[in-house]
Amino acid sequence: VRDCIQKTLTEWSSKLGQDQNQETLEVLECTVAQAIEKINPEERDELKVSAKLFIVGSNSSSIRDAVDLACSALGVAQLDSVIIAPPPIEDGTNLSLEYLQPYWKELENLVQNKKIVAIGTSDLDKMLLEQLYLWAQVKPSSNQVNLASCCVMPPDLTAFAKECDIQLLTHNDPKELLCEASFQEALQESIQNVKANEWIPLWLLRYSVIVKSRGIIKSKGYIMQAKRNAS
Repeated sequence: VRDCIQKTLTEWSSKLGQDQNQETLEVLECTVAQAIEKINPEERDELKVSAKLFIVGSNSSSIRDAVDLACSALGVAQLDSVIIAPPPIEDGTNLSLEYLQPYWKELENLVQNKKIVAIGTSDLDKMLLEQLYLWAQVKPSSNQVNLASCCVMPPDLTAFAKECDIQLLTHNDPKELLCEASFQEALQESIQNVKANEWIPLWLLRYSVIVKSRGIIKSKGYIMQAKRNAS
């Protein structure tokens, strides 16, 4: 991910006019146009657009921004599925339903507004998945399990998922896909005269566009957002 960000920033920066002062800008939209392939509306029904969203800063409002930007970048009205990775929690604190609720409510609103078709979770054990399922208005359609944490699916989780028609998927994403320091290093090495320590990543979304009938990936990529805390 860090390499992708650095390459994109370097290419974007090289195309900027020499007279443009990035320090005066509050918003930098760093896009390499040829890297994103917009979906042809005539092909939309043949494709499944899915995403996994990693919240870097603890802010549930980031979810709407991420989905809106992904839809805009890909030229679609809605995403077929969005899985959310558990947002970062403080050391010594256990993930709880109360902590997840504001994020899930935001996802539910996007389903009700027809921006997302199905929503899922990641790394929830049977107890937490059951709590979320019983509380939620829009039920989770899937739950990802990290291959590093278990070679075999826990039997209680498998039984509950089958009973409630929740698809169990596997993943091998690290617990922290992009840390603040790593992003700032990539920024510092890519763009001249930028005060990298002022920029903080908010979220990272990984998308994939799959041809339904053949099960092959047509395109995939990352979209991310960071904010500048200028002193």
